[in-house]
Amino acid sequence: MQQPFTYKRLLQYFLQGVLILAPIAITFWAIAAVFGFIDGILPNIVHSIFPSLMEDGQGHVRSIPGVGFVVVISLVLLVGYVSSSFIFTKIVEGFDKVLEKTPGIKFIYSTLKDFFEAFAGEKKKFTNNVLANVDDNDVWRLGFITRDDMTEFGFKDYVAVYVPMSYSVAGNVYIIPKNRVKPITNISAAQTMKFAVSGGVTDVIEPMV
Repeated sequence: MQQPFTYKRLLQYFLQGVLILAPIAITFWAIAAVFGFIDGILPNIVHSIFPSLMEDGQGHVRSIPGVGFVVVISLVLLVGYVSSSFIFTKIVEGFDKVLEKTPGIKFIYSTLKDFFEAFAGEKKKFTNNVLANVDDNDVWRLGFITRDDMTEFGFKDYVAVYVPMSYSVAGNVYIIPKNRVKPITNISAAQTMKFAVSGGVTDVIEPMV
């Protein structure tokens, strides 16, 4: 039997549509914003170097649709390709030392660097996924051990656990005893992060073997 139409049901459909479309729309918006930014500034840069090449018949600067996408993808691939070369590594190391010694900038740069390396670099930190009993009760939080020895902070047999917040890029770090941490062995670290950030609504469909 078909259920009668109500405004409450209409509102429910609308909210369900928002929940489905919002993450997709935000992702595409962020990508389009980056590419649009490159598309906006690159013609002017090229025009300042080669004026005749970038001007139309009325003397206006011509736009090049899609060039932002090509430039960003090409730059990322190029950096990834040459990153293993000796000369490039030394250049990056030198640039890295300068930024880390510059007052004001070093805090922002080192924080961002550590953050991205924790996710994707050789020093990955968010790989040891655990259940953390932060409040010493029967409530457990999903987290990641980022440091397994806190002796230098005066805590023996303690670990540092990063607990991500749902629907946010933020999180908290807790220093808790090792005996209040349980390793998660049946799902991967990536699935744990996705489940935590989504507020527990994401299905865990790919168990580890």
